[in-house]
Amino acid sequence: MSASAGPVPECHGDDRCITCSDAAVAVRVRELTGDGLAVVDTEAGPEEISVALVEAVPGDIVLVHAKEAIAVVDEVR
Repeated sequence: MSASAGPVPECHGDDRCITCSDAAVAVRVRELTGDGLAVVDTEAGPEEISVALVEAVPGDIVLVHAKEAIAVVDEVR
């Protein structure tokens, strides 16, 4: 895990977006592809997302909302 992983920000305490109430999904980063993008493992298979807002490395678990990683987390609850 990266050194930037830490507690989930307060606004994500229940894994919901405070703006639209959509759920954030926890996924594992498979690889960084450049330009702020990454391939992650999802239940549906690999998907490309943006990691421009977080400091993630392969192996990190990130919360994703609307194909944007919004937090790096230590573990999935």
